[in-house]
Amino acid sequence: MALLRRGLVAAVLLAAGLTAGMIAAPAAHAAVGDGSPTDTNIAYYGRWDTTNSAAYVPGFAGAYLETRFTGRTVKLKQRNAIDLFYSIDGAAWTYIQNVSGTVNLTPAALAAGTHRLRVSYRVVAGSYHGDAVFQGLVLDSGAATVAAARPATLLEFIGDSITVGTTSSQNALTAYGWLTGEQLGAAHTQIAQGGACLVSAADGCVGMADRFLRVNTTAGSALWNFSRYQASAVVINLGTNDVGHAVSTTTFQTVYTQLLRDIRAKYPNAAIFALKTFTGRYAAQTQAAVAAVNDPRTFYVVTDGWIPSGGLTDNVHPNDAGHRAIAARLAPIVSAQI
Repeated sequence: MALLRRGLVAAVLLAAGLTAGMIAAPAAHAAVGDGSPTDTNIAYYGRWDTTNSAAYVPGFAGAYLETRFTGRTVKLKQRNAIDLFYSIDGAAWTYIQNVSGTVNLTPAALAAGTHRLRVSYRVVAGSYHGDAVFQGLVLDSGAATVAAARPATLLEFIGDSITVGTTSSQNALTAYGWLTGEQLGAAHTQIAQGGACLVSAADGCVGMADRFLRVNTTAGSALWNFSRYQASAVVINLGTNDVGHAVSTTTFQTVYTQLLRDIRAKYPNAAIFALKTFTGRYAAQTQAAVAAVNDPRTFYVVTDGWIPSGGLTDNVHPNDAGHRAIAARLAPIVSAQI
């Protein structure tokens, strides 16, 4: 069991009009139930750029949308080619590749009734550059969307390729963050990018201390509006890559301390968990940063032994079994705070 350096306190849930994890729709542009991006029966989890009311764009790994719909068929309206995952009525995720235009998700018609749909786009980063743009749903004549139940809590996971789920079978969907959220019945999102550092390094390593504040991973992208949702808990797993980009221990500790302060400023009521990296890199500096903020709701979590023998695909990245093992250890720690 991980060591928590602070006393346990219950996280206070958001109580001011927005359900945790739900992205509030902009001013109404379309009727509720029509499947358009602004349809308020569609819940968006994670960071979505909603600047264009006709095309919503997820900014990080693990963003997804969810709704219910009537009728026997459902189609997605996509702009250009993208790979994506979808699940209907809780079935196993289906992965489809290089799809665009009107994409039929029900080649075999469903039984009449009300159905649940979830959609998550492949991570658009690194060597893959698809067009993750949601332009709405196409439903049967006379059918409509129906609001799905929305979890009261949202978990946010900040990290690098481990948090993205690189080398696991379904990337973000089989990563420990997604699995932890699902296990706890919470909404969730992974603010992560493969190869990322904590610190924005001189050689170009993406610094998540900066990207945490933004809509997406692009340098100089718009600042995220944190009133869009409030996280109940934030889990940080950073430091694995910084050592390869000449980030000093002093700089790492300073930047980590500031990230903790930024998270607290943006999420006043969240429990914050700073994980010891699974490689042990910058462990002392991570622990010192937690001590420096002196926040009773910020915890340093020792992760020694969390990944079992055979739980890695290489020397760094967990496989599916490794991610399941991490989630099994992490979920009760997070649950105790929310």
